[in-house]
Amino acid sequence: MVQIKTPEQIAKMRAAGLVVAAIHAATRQAAVPGASTKDLDEVARKVLAEHGAKSNFLGYGGFPATICTSVNDVVVHGIPSEDVVLKDGDIISIDCGAIVDGWHGDAAYTAFVGSGHAPELVELSRVTEGSMWAGIAAMKLGNRLVDISRAIETYIRRQPKPGGGRYGIIEDYGGHGIGTEMHMDPHLLNYVERRRGKGPKLVPGFCLAIEPMVSLGTPRTEVLEDDWTVITTDGTWSSHWEHSVALTEEGPLVLTAVDGGKAKLAEFGITTAPDPLA
Repeated sequence: MVQIKTPEQIAKMRAAGLVVAAIHAATRQAAVPGASTKDLDEVARKVLAEHGAKSNFLGYGGFPATICTSVNDVVVHGIPSEDVVLKDGDIISIDCGAIVDGWHGDAAYTAFVGSGHAPELVELSRVTEGSMWAGIAAMKLGNRLVDISRAIETYIRRQPKPGGGRYGIIEDYGGHGIGTEMHMDPHLLNYVERRRGKGPKLVPGFCLAIEPMVSLGTPRTEVLEDDWTVITTDGTWSSHWEHSVALTEEGPLVLTAVDGGKAKLAEFGITTAPDPLA
């Protein structure tokens, strides 16, 4: 069952989303050559404490950290460690969440460590982020879940890949509902699988974490022996972007974006819903 939120509950999710945005800002600044992924986890813990929020990652299914730090060919669920030290030219996806008054926020971004990144990596991140915004733009009243999946896949497939070939849209992981839990129904694929049908209709109070994951090669992944770290099977590097989004009578509100998604969605001709905490 899809959990439909009231405007008051969406306001609480917006509060959690702004904490996630603060974690993103702090970890982005700290993701420099010489920093360990454990250092980034400590930064996130401090931000949560400053806001009086709780982590929804720490302890989730036994996960041992506050954020996921996925470097280079790690797609998702990388565990922060003192032994993983960032170096010039790395890319890292930082995925994190927060709980405020029982309501969840969840978002991820890909950062470039240092300088000298290959153009195909810069383009990979741009395409992945762009597909996320295309999916968010498809979160319209009257649309169905599959319309978001189609928008994400279509955006990616229309982008020429440097050197030829196709981007790998990760098959085993996708977006999800969010609210009083971090992961809720429905599961959101980042591509269209016709056997799954059209999915539920999008109505006011529908909240989703939209999160495409894209690699420079294969769409397939495997999990390492720690039972968490997910890598591409061919060793190609990947990018991961995510925002939590609420659909209201007045349009979408990107709960984990500082401006509510106003600037990016304007590029699609979409006006965002008013920020309940503004």
